[in-house]
Amino acid sequence: MELIRSIRLKNVRSQFWPKLKKACFNLIRWVLILGICYIIIYPLLTKISSSFMSQRDLFDKTVQWIPRFFTFDNYTMVFEQLKYPEAFLNSFILALLVSLLQLFSCTLIGYGFARFDFKGKRLLFGLVIFTLIVPPQMIMIPMYLNFRYFTLFGLIPGGINLLGTFWPFILTSITGTGLKNGLFIFIMRQFFKGMPRGLEEAAYVDGAGPLRTFFKIMLPGAIPALVIVFLFSFVWQWNDFFLTNIYLGNETVLPMMLHGLKYNVEAVLDQPISTQYASLLNNTGSLMFMAPLLLLYAFMQKYFVESIERTGLVG
Repeated sequence: MELIRSIRLKNVRSQFWPKLKKACFNLIRWVLILGICYIIIYPLLTKISSSFMSQRDLFDKTVQWIPRFFTFDNYTMVFEQLKYPEAFLNSFILALLVSLLQLFSCTLIGYGFARFDFKGKRLLFGLVIFTLIVPPQMIMIPMYLNFRYFTLFGLIPGGINLLGTFWPFILTSITGTGLKNGLFIFIMRQFFKGMPRGLEEAAYVDGAGPLRTFFKIMLPGAIPALVIVFLFSFVWQWNDFFLTNIYLGNETVLPMMLHGLKYNVEAVLDQPISTQYASLLNNTGSLMFMAPLLLLYAFMQKYFVESIERTGLVG
């Protein structure tokens, strides 16, 4: 009897402990997921709640999340002072143009590093990776002066002023030296390096040259990496304030208009506004600034997740 009891007890333990371990693991995982979601979503919920508050709600201690005096006045004021339609259009054109040019240049450069052997290849690729750790503040003054007195290697006497135009973004993007281009080149290089060489060899046997092989054979197979680079480039350019402030100054684009929102409102009201009211307007403006990116992610979520998985960026 004791032997039978011990056998039964071992069987119960062998069935109980795996279930307990699995339950503990699931509990810890859900706690971590909820904690991370709270950290990410809490600021967004705070902005959404405060964007509908009036100034009276700010000084009402009973108001936490739900406004007592619900209003759309903040959105009306911000929409007018941001010049939202014009600023949105300019920002969208700039981000789209930069994304397409960076996608083109970084794809070509990444393919060259992945498939061709030439002298100095490792050194050049090392310099590409090095650009990821160089703070943009270190090259701020040279870049500013270069585009303020742009001479095109001395071919334009006296130079021309490209500041206040999209040309600094265009030139840096098409030459693979734009914002985060080192990362994009690395992504494309790793993706092309992982593709089988038999595809190219078969194309060469059929008489295709390097360019035709690239556009007809390799490029269609690199769609996951292309999606990743395009979305990353678009989001980073949309959110960029540093380079936009240097190259465009006071042009009507969303980062610059949002930065000067408080001063524009004070100019319209002809009086200083309180810090609390300025925070309401900034929260409202931030939501209107983020809304296009949230919509972009909502429509592109499926392709974005699939591309992340296929390019191996997870982990």
